[in-house]
Amino acid sequence: MGEVPAINFETIFRHAPVGMCVSRQRVIIACNEVLAKMFGYRASELVGQSFRILYPTLDEFERTGARIVPIMSATGQYSDERIMKRASQEMFWCHVSGRALVHDEPHALGIWTFEDLSEKRPVTAQLTAREREIAALLVEGKTSKLIAREIGLSPRTVEMHRARLMRKFSAATSGELVHRLVAGAA
Repeated sequence: MGEVPAINFETIFRHAPVGMCVSRQRVIIACNEVLAKMFGYRASELVGQSFRILYPTLDEFERTGARIVPIMSATGQYSDERIMKRASQEMFWCHVSGRALVHDEPHALGIWTFEDLSEKRPVTAQLTAREREIAALLVEGKTSKLIAREIGLSPRTVEMHRARLMRKFSAATSGELVHRLVAGAA
């Protein structure tokens, strides 16, 4: 058997089969080509950029950043599925996972992975920023009451958005809505 070469972590990072980046205060300080290609940029275009450019709206960027803090403060890690935006302005579902490298400051320094879910879950309806946020939380299996508490809305307002989503996806029940969100069927 041949000798195993020394592990080169930079090579592993650069050639990982998922999009990866390192961030400081939600600014990309290093990323691999898979991440850049997924979002339609060159890696050199993303380095030094705020994560903001990967979100459909400034509001979604800010709300997600705020939602991450208590979870990462408690566990050191965060994961969700959300709609992100490519350089072409195309929206797509993305699985995002991250780990804080500074325990008591979640945004200080982190490592993040991104997986494009668009083949399994295409975005097929025009959704508002709030509908995208609520759709992502519904996919996680959260109830209207939990969603309302998490994003600071009344349960009635969440129900109103859920009803709009059900109309847009021609879903008769909440379960059918979640299935269509996951399957990408409109």
